[in-house]
Amino acid sequence: MTDAEQVRHDTAEAALDKLDLDTKTRLLAGRDMWSLPALPEIGLGSLVMSDGPIGVRGVRWTADDPSIALPSPTALAAAWDPALARRAGRLLAQEARRKGVHVLLAPTVNLHRSPLGGRHFECYSEDPYLTGAIGTGYVNGVQDGGVGTTVKHFVGNDAETERFTVDCVIAPRPLRELYLAPFEAIVTNAHPWGIMTAYNRVNGTSMTENAYLVNEVLRAEWGFDGANVSDWMAARSTTGDILGGLDVAMPGPQTVYGPALAEAVRAGEVPESAVDDAVRNVLRLAARVGLLEGAPAVVTDAPAAIDGQALAREIAARGTVLVRNEIVSGERRALPLDTGSGRTVALLGAAARDARVLGGGSATVFPERIVSPLDGLAAALPDGALTFHVGADPSEELVPADKGFELRAVCRDASGAVLGEGSLPTGQVQWIGDDLPEGAAYETMASIEVTGTFLPRESGEHAFGTRGLGAFALAVGGRTLWEGVQEMGDEADPFEAFFGAPSERARLPLTEGEPVEVSLTFQVPDITGLPLKAIMFSLLHLGPRRDPDELIAEAVAAARAADTAVVVVATTERVESEGFDRTDLTLPGRQNDLVAAVAAANPNTVVVVNAGSPVELPWRADVAAVLLTWFPGQEGGAALADVLLGDAEPGGRLPTTWPVALTDAPVTEVTPTDGRLEYREGLLVGHQAYEDRGVVPAYPFGHGLGYTDWSYDSLEVTGTTARVRLTNTGARTGREVVQVYLAPIADTVERPASRLAAFASVEAAPGESVETEIELPARAFEIWDEDTRGWRRIGGGYEVRASHAHGDTRLTATLDVR
Repeated sequence: MTDAEQVRHDTAEAALDKLDLDTKTRLLAGRDMWSLPALPEIGLGSLVMSDGPIGVRGVRWTADDPSIALPSPTALAAAWDPALARRAGRLLAQEARRKGVHVLLAPTVNLHRSPLGGRHFECYSEDPYLTGAIGTGYVNGVQDGGVGTTVKHFVGNDAETERFTVDCVIAPRPLRELYLAPFEAIVTNAHPWGIMTAYNRVNGTSMTENAYLVNEVLRAEWGFDGANVSDWMAARSTTGDILGGLDVAMPGPQTVYGPALAEAVRAGEVPESAVDDAVRNVLRLAARVGLLEGAPAVVTDAPAAIDGQALAREIAARGTVLVRNEIVSGERRALPLDTGSGRTVALLGAAARDARVLGGGSATVFPERIVSPLDGLAAALPDGALTFHVGADPSEELVPADKGFELRAVCRDASGAVLGEGSLPTGQVQWIGDDLPEGAAYETMASIEVTGTFLPRESGEHAFGTRGLGAFALAVGGRTLWEGVQEMGDEADPFEAFFGAPSERARLPLTEGEPVEVSLTFQVPDITGLPLKAIMFSLLHLGPRRDPDELIAEAVAAARAADTAVVVVATTERVESEGFDRTDLTLPGRQNDLVAAVAAANPNTVVVVNAGSPVELPWRADVAAVLLTWFPGQEGGAALADVLLGDAEPGGRLPTTWPVALTDAPVTEVTPTDGRLEYREGLLVGHQAYEDRGVVPAYPFGHGLGYTDWSYDSLEVTGTTARVRLTNTGARTGREVVQVYLAPIADTVERPASRLAAFASVEAAPGESVETEIELPARAFEIWDEDTRGWRRIGGGYEVRASHAHGDTRLTATLDVR
């Protein structure tokens, strides 16, 4: 223990000694949606938490204080670069400090067990080693900036269906070797200051009450000494949670802790020592972030300032995966684009104009700007070189009012007097806890009016609607178009039920460029008795619908007239988002038809796929190039232009296997049966399952082409160190990710045929040779022995494979392990 750690320890102990039982239990319950109570009597400030996988939203659902929006976690993992993840973490720490946030509710390190997982985009990878490495970089970076992290969701929260109650039944070996492995790596290598326990149960026990996994494994075995925070509303048992190792029950003010916990202690149901242990963990966290008087913060001088826009752009390019790049007309590869004099590009797809840059749900932030693919290419190409056509729209449903709308929310009492008002980033109102406009209060609000102007960008029939539960009145142009009540439907997820289903309420013709007043008034029900007060509803909009065949025909004509056609396709929030799982891997709308038609008209067709997880690409063999951009953050369009024009290399490698079709995916069961989700596949998920089954995916784990070529010249293995020498044989500087897989020879135990053991990135100029040393971790040679309940080293022969991707082995060597 360092001197500073000793001071923090002693100060926390002295503070604990001053607290009575009621105060201690109050500290373990959220003060509100995002913070813990301050205790001035011991010099303790209020600890503030915020969602933070890709940006720091802060404690309010508003764009008044914009946030940097980095690319999705899957995009970050696609860069295969822990150092880049650490830089991302430092930027988010900088954002957190600016917003007065002390702890980020991130990173999410659950696995891509199935491509149907609805929150796939917020997790890193299908592979536990890669996930642990990127998560370690992220946590180190955030904590470099003096801000805490809560690694989540511990553990088994790998799907969304029935996520609040599902019992994930996982055998000990896969639990240890797959699902716990990223958490263990991060605790070991980054020492996070917090962990978040999940909603679900594992093998019959709720994770907030799971004394074995929290107290015995996480704390006693791995040495975790941070605070254990519940997922929001996951804490359900006063005695079960505190005895199960849960320190903080969120959100507040009404939780299973506080007075209920004090009463349990007085009733003899809980030893006060368990409360003291939890309070110690909270005080230790507060001391680390500088909130406990007399205790030095871990970081007193923040790292050097980081340009958020520049880093977001860099990560987006580094995470872009080029999975196909064919030679066109017998001359050159499709990418980077030939930008010679007079060359033209037809940009096609509504997703190029209306960019989806983040996955939504709790990862939502509101950036100061969003650069769409259309914006990025228009700024990068000469005048007259670019045309744009919608071609096909991925969304046929109404969505929260956004493009062309300027909106605010006005809160009134029963007399109609204004209590307060605030700006809205979109037509979605999502106020939880104290996140209300100044002057407004749940007790006195009778109505909320979303009001403002809409400037149509297209002439035609516009649809307006609502989402939410309760009584509404919708007016456009000063005329009431609908009044009514939305009742609860059959939504399974409580959040989805609270939001309600999108419902069209009226249509009317509007003219491009002519502004119109809009208003949606919501009658606020009496929610003062609810444990968590919240208001959620939306003003929805859908632009004019044109005949899909006509739109595709226009796009085809534009493609035929251009030198290159770039088609952008995407998923929508109704396809993949928090709160529900997917049912298929099909691109929504007529996007597949658009790509097929454009590819038939122009052999030089490049497709950009903006999805957080795999989608089926039935036309993939018919196009010249395919780029995967995940959800690329606020600078995604600028980064895409950099990649397409060759100013940046698409540096990504697949963090998850991309199947040809859903039927090829090894795991498709994400819906529980009678409340139980059996992980019957055991150890065989991701690339290990494809190899075991002999199924060839569309694109394998680790695949990515870049803009140069590499020769793998030599591989030497000494002890557990692999030395790989490579040469850049192409015409431009590039980066290669050297992936080392281990394949047991004549295996003596049941294991996957090969596994990712380690990786490293190298960079070289044309003709330059480089050498990298890659240490093979001890865990790569171990299995979890279910009989001895411990790790066991498996000796014997191993084939060490230096690979460009899984299955794309360039060099091999034999290693004998004793």
